[in-house]
Amino acid sequence: MKYKIIFFITFLIQSLYAQQVEFKAEVSKNQLGANERLRIEFSMNKDGDNFTPPNFHGFTVVMGPSQSISKSWINGVSSFSKTYVYILEPKTKGNFTIGQASIEIDGRTYRTNPITITVTDAVKTPTMEKNSNDYAREGLFLLTEISNPNPYLNEAVIVTYRLYVGRGIAVNNFQELNTPKYPEFWSQEIRANDYQVEERTYKGQVYRTVVMRRKMILYPQKTGSITLEPLNLNVLLTAPTGQRDFFGGLVYESMERKVSSGSAVINVKPLPEQGKPDNFSGAVGDFSFAVNLTQPTLKANESTQLKIEISGNGNFKLFDLPKPNFPSSLEVYAPEQKDDVLPSLNSGMKGRLEQTYTIVPEYKGKYPISGLSFSYFNPKTQKYETVKTNDLWIDVTEGPTPNSDTTANELTTAPKTLGGLQMNADLQDIHTSVFFGSTSYYLWLLLPLLLIPIALIWWHIKMQRASDIEGNKVRAANRLAKKYLGEAKRKLGDKGTFYEALERALHNYLKAKLKIETTEMSKDKITELLLNQKASEATVTQFMALLANCEMARYSQHHTDASMEKDFGDAVEVISALDKQVKNK
Repeated sequence: MKYKIIFFITFLIQSLYAQQVEFKAEVSKNQLGANERLRIEFSMNKDGDNFTPPNFHGFTVVMGPSQSISKSWINGVSSFSKTYVYILEPKTKGNFTIGQASIEIDGRTYRTNPITITVTDAVKTPTMEKNSNDYAREGLFLLTEISNPNPYLNEAVIVTYRLYVGRGIAVNNFQELNTPKYPEFWSQEIRANDYQVEERTYKGQVYRTVVMRRKMILYPQKTGSITLEPLNLNVLLTAPTGQRDFFGGLVYESMERKVSSGSAVINVKPLPEQGKPDNFSGAVGDFSFAVNLTQPTLKANESTQLKIEISGNGNFKLFDLPKPNFPSSLEVYAPEQKDDVLPSLNSGMKGRLEQTYTIVPEYKGKYPISGLSFSYFNPKTQKYETVKTNDLWIDVTEGPTPNSDTTANELTTAPKTLGGLQMNADLQDIHTSVFFGSTSYYLWLLLPLLLIPIALIWWHIKMQRASDIEGNKVRAANRLAKKYLGEAKRKLGDKGTFYEALERALHNYLKAKLKIETTEMSKDKITELLLNQKASEATVTQFMALLANCEMARYSQHHTDASMEKDFGDAVEVISALDKQVKNK
C-alpha cells in the first residue's frame, strides 16, 4: 500500500509538471492570397534548447528566425515567454501543411501541432507582414529633381538630389559613393554649407526630405536625349522590424542600405533656325546690352574708354561679346574683360560681363564708332532678340591734324666774292680724307639696295602673321595670360581681384596652349585635350583643382593671404610643368 501511494504522488507531480510546460505554434491567418505573407510564431513558457523548426514546404522564409524573451514577476508569481518568429511567403497556390517544430525542455522533447494553410489567388489589397528591409525599401529612396527636363540647347538646367525618408525610419548618416559626370554639358557645381531638411508629399505620402549639398547648373552642349549618371549613397539608418517588445513598443533594427537616384533623362531641343540673326554667337538667356564712352570729348594723346556691357542671366561663359570697328587713325589697346557672374539656383548663371577698350587718338578731328548689335535666344519668349546701340563719336578738340606736316623753307645765300677771291672759302687740310668715292661712300650707296630684300622679307613675315588668325589668337592669349598672371601677383591680399586675375590667366593660358575657344572650355574637354597632348595625369589634376579653386575662392570666406600665395605658387608651378610636357603643334 505504501508503494502505491508513492507511485501515485510521483505520477501526479509529473502530470502537473507536464501541464505547466507549453510549446505551441500560431499563425497570423490560415488562408492568404498568393501575394501576401504569413507570420508564424513558436512560443514556450519555459526556456529550452535545441529548437528545430519545421520544413516550411511550399513557402519561402523571407525573415527569421527572430527571437524575443520576456520575464516578469507579479504578486510573487513569475512568468516567462520565449518566441521564435518567421515571415513566410507562399511559392504557389494550394493547401500546405506546416509540420511540427520541436524543442528540449529539462531533458524532455516537446512538439507543436501541424497547421494547415490554404493559399488562394492573389488578392487586390494584400496584407503583408513587413520586416526591416521592407520598411527601408519602401520608406527610403533618392530622386533626381530637374528644373526643366526639356530645355533648349545652352539653356540652364538646375539638378538637385533629394533623399526621401518615410515615417518610422531614422537616418543616422550617409555618404556619397560616386561623383556623377556630365560630359554632354557645361557644368557649374554649387555646394551648400548645410543640408536642407523639409517635408514633401510624393505620390500622396508625406516624407521628410534631405536636399543634398551637391547642386548642379548644367548647360546642354548637344541636342537629343541625354541620360544623367545617377548619384549613389550609402545610408546608415534605423528601421522597424515589424515586431513589438514586451511592453508593446516597436522593435527597431540598425542597418546599412545603398540607394541610387536612378538615371534621369533630359531631352534637349535645338535652337530654331527660323529668324536666327546672322550675328548670333550662341547666347541663350535674357540679357541687356549697352555700349558707352567714358569721355567722348578729349585732346590728342589723351585716353578714353569704350565699355561693352552685357548683363542678365544665361550662358555667360559660352559666347563672345561683339567686337567694335575702330577708325585706323585711333590707337586701340587690347580689351580688358571683367566678369561679375555668380551661379543662381533660380536662373543659372547671373550677373554682368564687361569689356573695356582703351583708345588714344593722335590727331584732332571727329571719329565715328559704328553702333553694335547683340543677338540672343530667349527661352521664355522662344524667339531671337537683337539689341542695337547707336553710333558713337569721339571728338578730339586739340592736337595736330593728319596732313599738317610741312617742309621748312630752305634759305640760301650766294657766297660773297671780291674780284676772283672767294671770301668765305671752305678750306680743308690736304690730309683730310675725302668721303666722295671712298669705301664708306659706296657702302652707304649700296645700303638701300640691301635693305630692300630685308624689308620685303619683313613685310612677307608680317603678312603671314596677319593672315595667321589662329596664331594671332594664340599669341594674344599668351600675352593676356602673362598680363593677368602679373596682375594676380600684384593683387595678392585682395582676394576678389586676385582670384579673378588668376582665373583669367589660367583660361588664356589654355587658349594659347590648346588653341581652343572659350566656348569649348568644359572641364572634361580641357582634361581630354591635355592628356592627349601627353600631359601627366598628376599635372592635369593639379591644374583642374587650381581652376576649380579659383572659381570657388571668390565666394568663399575661408581664403587667407597665405592660401592666396600658395595658389599663386601652384599656378606658376603647374604652368611651368605644362610648358615642359605639352608642346605646341
